[in-house]
Amino acid sequence: MRIVKIGGRAQANPRLSAILADAWRVSPGLCVIHGGGDELSSMQRALGREPVFIGGRRVTSEGDLELLRMVLSGLVNKRLVNMLVATGLPAVGISGEDGGLIAAEPIDKISPVALDSTSSRGGALNVNGDDAAAAISSALEAEELLLIADVEGVRDADGEILSNLNAESARELISSGIAEGGMAAKIESAQAALASGVPIVRICDLDGLLDDERGTFITLSTSIAL
Repeated sequence: MRIVKIGGRAQANPRLSAILADAWRVSPGLCVIHGGGDELSSMQRALGREPVFIGGRRVTSEGDLELLRMVLSGLVNKRLVNMLVATGLPAVGISGEDGGLIAAEPIDKISPVALDSTSSRGGALNVNGDDAAAAISSALEAEELLLIADVEGVRDADGEILSNLNAESARELISSGIAEGGMAAKIESAQAALASGVPIVRICDLDGLLDDERGTFITLSTSIAL
């Protein structure tokens, strides 16, 4: 099984449904994890709230949880399912809360939507989509994790796409600020997936779903020369 995490901006690509349909036909059993942060941020601003991020991960207040459920679990998830069903795919949409699929604990008040495992009342937490994808990839023993962005892969200081990125180089890109925000979070999630046994992790754009060589392959090794 391949796990595919698609960011909110990549979801706006008009070729999304066709590419996912082709990817499913090549490799049935695709598990798609989606974001939707841009739409959530727009909704927050419309209500007079300013989104807050730390290290590329959204800080979700208790007051924003219902809004987050509405946007991600209600709007984005069902719209994506409808689009895939229309292409002939047997898509089913669920959230991390359904069946207690994903359980999480708050980490420094940063947290798709998951069950709060620390709450006796079964509260919810907002989990970064890339982190959720890494955990799901490990749990399902996925053969590959694709983190889909709106760029072809990870860029170096000169703006060139890296074909490979090892642990040491990844730390340098993040510490230097070359990789920041959402891309830094993707790199960290990729390394977490690898550390938990996922054999292949790649950061790429939508075309990487149909081109196995496209994008940046993340490795734990420090021996690859860039």
